[in-house]
Amino acid sequence: MRSSNFFKHDERGAALVEFAIGATIFLTAIFAVLEFGRLLWMHNALTDATRRAAHYAMTQGNNNDAQLAIKNVVVYGNPAGTGTPLASNLSIDNVNVNYSGYALSSGTVTVEIQDYDFNFVVPLFGTTLQMPAYRTTLTGESAGFIPDDI
Repeated sequence: MRSSNFFKHDERGAALVEFAIGATIFLTAIFAVLEFGRLLWMHNALTDATRRAAHYAMTQGNNNDAQLAIKNVVVYGNPAGTGTPLASNLSIDNVNVNYSGYALSSGTVTVEIQDYDFNFVVPLFGTTLQMPAYRTTLTGESAGFIPDDI
């Protein structure tokens, strides 16, 4: 009988240690899933922003006002540049717009987001992650434009 009391005293606090180990693993997995979900959402948002801006760019001319409006479509979702950015830390400095040929009737337009840093809320894997360049290229269509020589 005396030996059974001896083992009970040796096991005091074991449940607390087991809970701490289990909770640490469980919470790490939960936060990793949440951060990966945010990362995937940001990837989709940046891809969609370049698509929308390239589509908008096909209806605009190649001038400075149009370039700014296209960059605003990427960052803010509208040509005026009003509201909050669609992604935190995304600015018009991260956006490049390149025309090849005349965009309304022929040629291509490329809208690219580069050097975007994704910030983790819970720094399990570091504080930031450099995202890849997001690029969309569209070929010009007539879009109702009638050239002068016709």
